[in-house]
Amino acid sequence: MPKADSAVISSGQSSVSLLIAGGGIMGLWAAVHAERLGIDTLLVDAGELGQGASGGLLGALMPHLPDKWNGKKQFQFDALVSLETEIAAIEAATGLSTGYRRSGRIIPLPKPHLRKIALTHSADAETHWHRHGRSFHWHVADAPPVAGWIDPAAGASGFVHDTLAARVAPRTLVAALVAFLRQAKRVSIVENTAVGGLEPERGTADAGGTTIAFGRCIVAAGHQSFPLLQRFTPGLERPLGQPVKGQAALLKAEIDPAFPTIFRDGLYIIAHEGGHAAVGSTSEDRFDSPNTTDAQLDVLIEAARQMAPVLGDAPVVERWAGLRPKAIDRDPMIGPHPIYPKLIALTGGFKVSFGLAHRLAQAAVHMADGRSAPFDLPESFAFSSHITAASR
Repeated sequence: MPKADSAVISSGQSSVSLLIAGGGIMGLWAAVHAERLGIDTLLVDAGELGQGASGGLLGALMPHLPDKWNGKKQFQFDALVSLETEIAAIEAATGLSTGYRRSGRIIPLPKPHLRKIALTHSADAETHWHRHGRSFHWHVADAPPVAGWIDPAAGASGFVHDTLAARVAPRTLVAALVAFLRQAKRVSIVENTAVGGLEPERGTADAGGTTIAFGRCIVAAGHQSFPLLQRFTPGLERPLGQPVKGQAALLKAEIDPAFPTIFRDGLYIIAHEGGHAAVGSTSEDRFDSPNTTDAQLDVLIEAARQMAPVLGDAPVVERWAGLRPKAIDRDPMIGPHPIYPKLIALTGGFKVSFGLAHRLAQAAVHMADGRSAPFDLPESFAFSSHITAASR
């Protein structure tokens, strides 16, 4: 096949082993794994690669609490640990930084009962946060682990410092993945072209007026995946998922990029390279405008300034809003359609996409290639599980 751009679909008809609809973080990782497996792949995005929810500001890679351990928490733990190796490989192949750092996380404990709970979580982490010779911890202390970052008064009953959490710069990670794919041998890319006319039984779709015949199609179009998949899943009582609006901001300040992420009650404060701090995020099920910011973001910025006094007079250099995909059961949605096996869902991942996308995409590509996933997926992630939930 010809390489990237409109030349791929200019001939009126084309065929490909794997069509990936959507070039956000899920679709990009899927294309990376397809390249590694030597699968002829066409990646098509309705806009520019990574310009939707994947083009945000936060990049938090937050683990689940270490208590009540189950398969889902183990999957996320393994994903967060393996991401470090995956990112190192992408950076080595492209020479680009992704802004990745295992910086940890601070959680202030304003009340005594929260400290008691945190101490039990500390013991849980000692039991569960170990893998392949790596150990991570959930420390509880009276003072924050670093000075000059979080207001000591925020933790009247102490502070948690977890060493598993990490962060990445979303846009630089996307840029590195795109750079990797631009030099790939088996992946072609088409941007600003919507995938339409999808006929999963025949294995065809339309892209820019060209009929694309595919062996398998991975649907990784973020929140737009839900109505697309719903069309081929009649009789559901509820939608398979919905978009959730998030707002965030980027502030400029003299801060150490190694500072841990601060998290409390939905407020994230994330130190990035270059003296920037990302603040977010809202979770809005109802909204008038998907891409504009409002007073809800102002509230978060003010809360961040109080939590991290070093940001007190830091100028806001960017305000951002976008729509994130939330599947009906909140968990990621992955797997073949029960009626049309040529369609494979790869979406959802509300708030956890950047930490799981590389593994979810690897599993989806293996499914598309007729292979078993190289690891167990939680049952709640399965496309069929979400269909069951939407049928109730």
